Amino acid sequence: MTITTTTHLNFRGDARQALEFYQSVFGGHLTVVAYGDFGMPKELPDAGKVVFGQLTAETGFSIAAYDAPSQSPAAAAPTVTTRENGLTLTGERFFVAVGGETAEEVSALWDKLSDGAEIVEKFGPAPFAPGFGMLTDRFGVTWILQVTAAYNG
Repeated sequence: MTITTTTHLNFRGDARQALEFYQSVFGGHLTVVAYGDFGMPKELPDAGKVVFGQLTAETGFSIAAYDAPSQSPAAAAPTVTTRENGLTLTGERFFVAVGGETAEEVSALWDKLSDGAEIVEKFGPAPFAPGFGMLTDRFGVTWILQVTAAYNG
């Protein structure tokens, strides 16, 4: 038996833009279906929003997303993630973690994903990995990028 997991992100109207941005970072095949494609009348405000979106790359990277309908409860107040004295301080309930085998491949993802992002911890060598960094992207999603190869300090 094989089990996989895919992070599913919930947006408030910009899921399509986020998925297209992530495709520019990770590559892969993008599927986007709007509420209107499932029969919602086109004149309703949510008809053009994403009811199902998924990005799947040959590398194994996969992420899904949708736009919460406008009648959904409002999102909680935004949280901020910071690093202080070696600790990650956050009120967020999840981060998206991406690992790669070499600093070169992870650094290339970092360079793209950091466009318009708020840097929590700059990508570079860490006591536990040859490369580690944390950022909150322009869509409010916090990402951890890490080199997964063994580290000899």
